Amino acid sequence: MDTDRAFLASRKEIASLTDEECVAVAQAASADIARLEAVRFRAIAQLSRHRGGVSSVVQEVAFALSVVDGHAAVLVSTAEALATRLPRTLGLMDQGLVSGAGAAKVAAATGWLSQENALEVDALLEDRLEERNTEQIRKAASHAANTVDREGAARRTKHFREGRRLRLRQGESGVASIEVEDGPVEKVAAAYTRIDREARALRAGGETRTLDQLRADVALDLLLGGQGGPGERSEVFLYMDLNTYLGLNEDPAELAGHGHIPASLAREIASGPDTVLRRIITDPLSGQVLDLGRERYRPTAGLGEFVRVRDRECRRPGCHRVAQACDLDHSVPWQFGGHTSADDLVDLCRRDHRLKDEPGWIYTLAPDGTLTVTTPTGQTYDSSPPPLHEPRLTDEPPPF
Repeated sequence: MDTDRAFLASRKEIASLTDEECVAVAQAASADIARLEAVRFRAIAQLSRHRGGVSSVVQEVAFALSVVDGHAAVLVSTAEALATRLPRTLGLMDQGLVSGAGAAKVAAATGWLSQENALEVDALLEDRLEERNTEQIRKAASHAANTVDREGAARRTKHFREGRRLRLRQGESGVASIEVEDGPVEKVAAAYTRIDREARALRAGGETRTLDQLRADVALDLLLGGQGGPGERSEVFLYMDLNTYLGLNEDPAELAGHGHIPASLAREIASGPDTVLRRIITDPLSGQVLDLGRERYRPTAGLGEFVRVRDRECRRPGCHRVAQACDLDHSVPWQFGGHTSADDLVDLCRRDHRLKDEPGWIYTLAPDGTLTVTTPTGQTYDSSPPPLHEPRLTDEPPPF
């Protein structure tokens, strides 16, 4: 079989290949993917040039390619680097010799260099990247960068340490991950040593949890202001049908910012000693919030709390920042006739709040709560408040 047309192979043809031919087809397909990625990077770089490098290009790429913002940011920064500072690496992609992921490693490793030094590293790497995996490419690019600018080590260290951030990644089946990225090495090492020491002490005291489990539990307890004990108080927003809470059905609940969790886990969370229950009235046909009950242990915050409960997350499509950490924003600025009411307020995280005010971005809120975002290229994306439950027949009991 001609591997140059591997991507056109039918399932029947692939099913008849030998092991060696399967490897050859996979290699040929990977080379074709690299060439297409080079085309995509050039298009993204051209879009960024047209916009003068404004940050909102990241959000537009995220919308257009249906990727999360972090991935879009890597695509944009890599595209800009390849188009200006790393032309030889881009040429290797044209030949199918370096993947998009590999090119991103080169862009990241050389991001702190001057234009002149980046071009020099690009030339040094031209004959060193073929048949290297992404980790090998990262190490090669980092070594070349340090070689070209030996006096820039301190600047490079400062650059990376300034890029520190906390990342939350949602998982499946009721789990999530929190990670401090690019923290100062001395603090990260000290933090790990403390966590490990306390976990080992608990283990020596008869704990049956594994060391890995203990380290994770101790770290979370310490972050929540405790001493590594069995539990800490925190505030989360759990959306659960009354029938699910009572154990009459097993419909999944939703944890704000995370997504759906099993009914059994939701009931376990809801039965905690510090749990506060609120009554929310929904439209039985649509599942949308109609009213927020006022009875709870602390007084209501009124309209702002209603909007946050209704929206759950930032309303910009694709953003999952929990509403309680967002800004309340008028879809129509109040100075231009907007009203401070639930019909005109939406939750937007600080970044997307600022994005809304950039030229060419239009946010329109419909009477039914649907937010339509129009990008500078005229693409439109809709976002509706998520219903608290699936539409029901009107004779079914309402949620609490």
